[in-house]
Amino acid sequence: MKINLPFMISAILAVALVALAFTIFQISGERERLNNELEERNSLIARELNEIIIATPEVENSKSLIKFSDSLSHYSNFIGMALLTKGKQIFTFNEKIKPFLRFSNDYIEQSIIADSAFGKFIKIGKEEIYQYIKPVKKDRVPDSAMIIYFDAGYIDKILKSILLKNFFRWFIQVFLMLAATVLLIRWGIFKPINSIVNWLRAVRGGNTELLEEKSKIGFLEPLHREIRNIAQDMQEARAVAEEEARLRTMGEAIWTQDRLREEVRKLLPDKTLIVVSNREPYMHIHEGREIKCIVPASGMVTAMEPVLKACGGLWIASGSGDADFETVDKDGKIAVPPGEEKYILKRLRITKEEDEHFYLGFSNEGLWPLCHLTFTRPIFREIDWEYYKKVNQTFADAVLDEIKNLEQPFVLVQDFHFALLPGMIKNARPDVTVAIFWHIPWPNPEAFSICPWQKEILKGMLGSDLIGFHTQYQCNNFLETVNNAIDSRVKWDNFTVKISDRTTLVRSFPISIAFTLKDYDNHKYENTLLPGELLARYNLSAQYMGIGVERIDYTKGIAERFLAIEHFLNNNPEFIGRFTFVQLGAPSRMVIKSYSDTISRVESEAARINQKFKVKDWMPILLLVRHHSHEEIAPFYKAANFCMVTSLHDGMNLVAKEFVASRNNNDGVLILSRFAGASRELKGALKINPYDTVQMSEAIKLALEMPKKTQTHRMQQMRQQIVENNIYLWAARILRTMVSIQS
Repeated sequence: MKINLPFMISAILAVALVALAFTIFQISGERERLNNELEERNSLIARELNEIIIATPEVENSKSLIKFSDSLSHYSNFIGMALLTKGKQIFTFNEKIKPFLRFSNDYIEQSIIADSAFGKFIKIGKEEIYQYIKPVKKDRVPDSAMIIYFDAGYIDKILKSILLKNFFRWFIQVFLMLAATVLLIRWGIFKPINSIVNWLRAVRGGNTELLEEKSKIGFLEPLHREIRNIAQDMQEARAVAEEEARLRTMGEAIWTQDRLREEVRKLLPDKTLIVVSNREPYMHIHEGREIKCIVPASGMVTAMEPVLKACGGLWIASGSGDADFETVDKDGKIAVPPGEEKYILKRLRITKEEDEHFYLGFSNEGLWPLCHLTFTRPIFREIDWEYYKKVNQTFADAVLDEIKNLEQPFVLVQDFHFALLPGMIKNARPDVTVAIFWHIPWPNPEAFSICPWQKEILKGMLGSDLIGFHTQYQCNNFLETVNNAIDSRVKWDNFTVKISDRTTLVRSFPISIAFTLKDYDNHKYENTLLPGELLARYNLSAQYMGIGVERIDYTKGIAERFLAIEHFLNNNPEFIGRFTFVQLGAPSRMVIKSYSDTISRVESEAARINQKFKVKDWMPILLLVRHHSHEEIAPFYKAANFCMVTSLHDGMNLVAKEFVASRNNNDGVLILSRFAGASRELKGALKINPYDTVQMSEAIKLALEMPKKTQTHRMQQMRQQIVENNIYLWAARILRTMVSIQS
């Protein structure tokens, strides 16, 4: 991008006009000042002359008047003066002025009549003359006038000098400012714009790595961001076209965001999908003086976000960020994701007491340990149950308010926080199609019978038209629980429950992640960091690296994992100094004792094992306890030799699928607990019992020594499974089932 000649000529003309305007303005002010100065000088001379005239009886022959006239000659521009009475000349100094008097007669008479002094510029030939006329009073009656002449040509000379000097001065100043502006535009704007053009050209050519580059100049960041979105859309469109071509070639029905969007248009014409969850997909927090938008750590959010981006609609959730309600409108709504605005997030305000009893109490000290069967005793309190019912009703009221003008809407409720919500919605609006997806395991009937309010929970869930679990095993546990606990008709042939005239379908929908053919490419090899390069950021040196990623929760088997690493190093000392395990752990629910105890145990075990084996510039376990973004986790996923998912009990565990999806080079090993739902799908993983330290230790050695060919075969198998059963297929299956119920 260049600055052309017409622009430069126009700019120079503009500079000249601006300089001329400033100069004219300054000359106008200078002329007024010089005129005032000349008038003040004449006024002073006239005052002194008047005093002499009054004190002199014989004006015509007054020596004092002649002497005063002589004294005025030191003024370089003084021409002369005269005293006149009724047109008769009484006294004249400098005969040169006699021709001027005929131009002044009328003004002299006017001055005497008006008893007022005034000055006036007159043009005589080529001379510019200033005359000053003042009445002379004797006996308080003006009977004569004095007139003083000054050559005013010097004023024009001064102004012409100012015109030339100041015009060029202003011209140079403005020209320099323009030159600086042009340079600023050229280097500060045109150059970044040129870089954006080159950036777009490269992206258009397929260099997607440039999409992550940031603008080099701050004020262009919004434009850069919008162009980046357009470029990403272009890449997505190209990927969709490539996927469609590959689908036609491969004859496979791989689901994509666009395909789900079209499916929703057919399934839900003119209808809104409403998702309800406790955890919000985006939260706003204060960071210094600014407000930052972050994505909270949650497997449920990871799964549901792509669905809402594809389908649009409304997501209702608790507002948990300290700046959440500063960013929403009067109805508590905000368009998300930031910069894309694909759907609406509605935030509900939950009080501290409600959060303490509904979320921390009944949900996480009661239902969570009850369903996970990890030998942590569930705690049930009456006050927690009351708040659980209250918050469920709050969300039900919010949903009903949003759907009051909608016909036969669709509501998808998420997880164990809202077991009562389907029944509350259905009782108020029987025409609503409601589904609930239970993201955590469902225990056997004997275990669930511990809950004092199991009947109320089951009836609330059976207010749904559809109940979804990750696996058929969990569906079976639920149906057996219903059959044992409440009066109902369970039909095992089609997995339904009938209470009175209401029928609920129970189905398995293994949840997944947003992974499509454009992500799955066996021949795409990326330049990833080696384990040693990544560990060097933490002043550690190692050749091999394992990775674990999760919230620090007693169900995740993190401490058990550390014991397996200790056993591995005890039995394989050749890996001491060569292998480090990195644990990315997000602190969670710290006010609950079982969680704070878990973090203390994890930190204690890591410290003990590190102290036992640590050598210079190396430690066996690098524990990083804080919230990590997806961007921060990605390099660890890609660099690790293996990932350990050692859940003691888990509904699915999407970390396993995220790790597999990240391995574009089709290498690496997944060590996976057989008690995680993902183990039923990911056949290429090394399956372990997280309670068996020896077995986990042997799996670590097998992962580190596994031949690349074997790694590739296993990883390709798992990646194929995820791409064929991604989150878009999961959403399509649920929505299709909900539509079939309504019809």
